[in-house]
Amino acid sequence: MFGFLKRKVRDIYAPVDGQVVALESVPDDVFSQKMVGDGVAMMPISNFFTAPIDGVVSKIFSTNHAYSIKSDKDLEVMVHIGLDTVALEGKGFIRIANEGDRVKAGDVIIEADLPYIREHAKDIITPVIITDESDVKSIEKKLAIVKSQDKIMEVS
Repeated sequence: MFGFLKRKVRDIYAPVDGQVVALESVPDDVFSQKMVGDGVAMMPISNFFTAPIDGVVSKIFSTNHAYSIKSDKDLEVMVHIGLDTVALEGKGFIRIANEGDRVKAGDVIIEADLPYIREHAKDIITPVIITDESDVKSIEKKLAIVKSQDKIMEVS
C-alpha cells in the first residue's frame, strides 16, 4: 500500500579504487560545468575499471578511454578515464568487455596503464557521470577514499 510514495533509489558504485572528488574540481569545463551530466570524479589508484551499475555496455569508445553502462531502469552511467585521453588513440587501454555485453556492477570493462596515461595525458582524473538525468530528482554523493564497488552515489 502507498508504494507510489516510496522513493525509487538506485546505487552507483566506484568503478575503480581511489579518491572520490567533486565533479566541479575536474580541470575540464565539459565535466566541471556538468555539460555532459552530473556525478563525481575519481583519482584512480588501480588499473581495472569496472561497471558502476548492473546493465548493458551501451558504448565503449574505439580508443577505449570511456564507456557507458545502461541499466534496465534507464539509468546510464559513463566512466571517462582521464582527460584528453582520446588523443592517446587507445594506447594504455585494454578492452575487456564489449558493447552489448550484459554486466554486473564490478565486472571489469577496461584495463588501463595508469603510469602511461599519467605521463602522456592531461590528467588521470576519471569523471563518473549520470548522462541521462531525465528521471533523476536528487543525487547523494560520497566524497571519500573508496575501493572498487563501494557505493559512491545514490540516485533518486
